[in-house]
Amino acid sequence: MDNSEIFPHIDHTLLKATATEEQIRRLCEEALLYKTASVCIPASYIGFARGAFPGLNICTVIGFPLGYSTTAAKCAETRCAIEDGADEIDMVINLGWVKDGKFADVQREIAEVKTACGGKILKVIIETCYLTEAEKISLCKCVTDGGADYIKTSTGFGTAGACIEDIRLFKAHIGANVKMKAAGGVKTKADLEMFLKDGCERIGTSSAVKLLTEEG
Repeated sequence: MDNSEIFPHIDHTLLKATATEEQIRRLCEEALLYKTASVCIPASYIGFARGAFPGLNICTVIGFPLGYSTTAAKCAETRCAIEDGADEIDMVINLGWVKDGKFADVQREIAEVKTACGGKILKVIIETCYLTEAEKISLCKCVTDGGADYIKTSTGFGTAGACIEDIRLFKAHIGANVKMKAAGGVKTKADLEMFLKDGCERIGTSSAVKLLTEEG
């Protein structure tokens, strides 16, 4: 695949705890230069990025990275992020609820966060590295019935990131209106091509610009 076909699917990401304003500025400049789908940045930098780069598509993360914030907190985070200028929200589910089999609660929370998005895109991070196949399948239904726009594999902070087998599993079980995002551990151009060819609409990575400009 040509680089110009890959960049529009990249959520150009910097979510390290030590991320500085200058690093966020460079990330945004690269996103505009290479025409990535978005930048994915900490919520504390949304206002800065919106002011400095008014035309940029900005994504942020909610309940990140562990997912066990209360639903009320996730909704408040979401509303604040949207008010500050975010265009897309990536939320982490409550994995404890999954392990307790409380899928109705997971679905309800997704729906409430989607409402808090006010029409903006919602991606739901299910953190596949901690899940059984049966749990992943159940979560495909939760994400679909909760009204989210995307199912996303990983935070990048868990024990493992995206794998192609999970994308293929998602594809077999998500609803027609749900798209897929791979994230975590996507480190080569071959990885990017593989995930895109298997149906991912987005890929979250901090490495795309470096690896594509070096390899591409």
